[in-house]
Amino acid sequence: MTETTDTRKLRGEVRDFLAEERARGTALGRPDSWLTGWDPDFSRRLAGRGWVGMALPPRYGGGGRGFAARVVVIEELLAAGAPVSAHWVADRQAGPSILAHGTEEQKQRFLPAIAAGRCFFSIGMSEQEAGSDLANVRTRAERVPGGWRLTGTKKWTGGAHVNDYAIVLARTGEHEDRHQGLSQFIVDLRAPGVRTEPIHLLTGEHTFNWFHLDGVEVPDGMLLGQEGDGWKQVTGELAFERSGPERYLSTFPLLVSLTRELRRGAATPDQQARLGALLARILAIRQLSLGVADALEANRPADVRAALVKDLGTRLEGELVHEVRRILPRTADTGATPGSYPHHLAYALLHSPGYTLRGGTNEILRGIITRGLERQS
Repeated sequence: MTETTDTRKLRGEVRDFLAEERARGTALGRPDSWLTGWDPDFSRRLAGRGWVGMALPPRYGGGGRGFAARVVVIEELLAAGAPVSAHWVADRQAGPSILAHGTEEQKQRFLPAIAAGRCFFSIGMSEQEAGSDLANVRTRAERVPGGWRLTGTKKWTGGAHVNDYAIVLARTGEHEDRHQGLSQFIVDLRAPGVRTEPIHLLTGEHTFNWFHLDGVEVPDGMLLGQEGDGWKQVTGELAFERSGPERYLSTFPLLVSLTRELRRGAATPDQQARLGALLARILAIRQLSLGVADALEANRPADVRAALVKDLGTRLEGELVHEVRRILPRTADTGATPGSYPHHLAYALLHSPGYTLRGGTNEILRGIITRGLERQS
């Protein structure tokens, strides 16, 4: 993706917007805010600028500007640590998945609401016994008059306690090949039989949940795509989840904080060199991520490249936190002044165990990469 006059203009508009948000006191600047910064009002203000649902067609309320423009916006939001988690999943993958596989009724119902920042989604994939092996899911969907009855428990379902809907992967048939007989459903998170239990992060924040489906009735009209096509659909969806800038910019606010601290003093040549090495790695992974965005724009398969971005990017995230701490040793402190270097360092350290887990463990991703390369050889 090449920076154009239009994308440079858009980048400047987003930076001006973020400056206005800082002036009004919106919580900005903390690492991993795309995961924990749930602020629906902020999401609606973004939507008012046309910056939610940017890749969706105008006939469904979207911006019709494609993935390249969306990348510009989310890069700036992530670098600023903006509170974008309310609309994140809906914008990143639920909207594109419904656009690709949904019925016309589903598109008309959900896509304009997503683009307006009025409808928020969660992901119902992972389970206790399945982990990153999604083909091993045990949540079942059984036929009932007029629809389906879903029974099972999902884990690590972000935002299920506050969002509106979840796209749930469930087994609808038995086959020797575990990748067959899976389907996706759009589940109302306030429907009878839906129950959530909090999973707290090391920071104490409540982002993730156990997501129980105790015989939840789902009408036929909420089957997403074709029955039995769940595996094919979900692997395409994961390309959106695994390849975005959040896989290498979650800790960028910490890097900004470090740079400010070094500017206040006299940075040594060693500190400058180590900071430069981190920035070079980020830029290299960014180029890989932009290549995935180009592939998605052209409707080409991107699952292998997306897995590569996620593997390299999330490993860098964890290594960056510890390298930053070596460059400028300080005591990490969640009670320090918000926005300060010790405050950023504390939150980045406490979030770091999850970097290589969420979105599929890196071990699973390397299997995807290896099999993809074997197919190409």
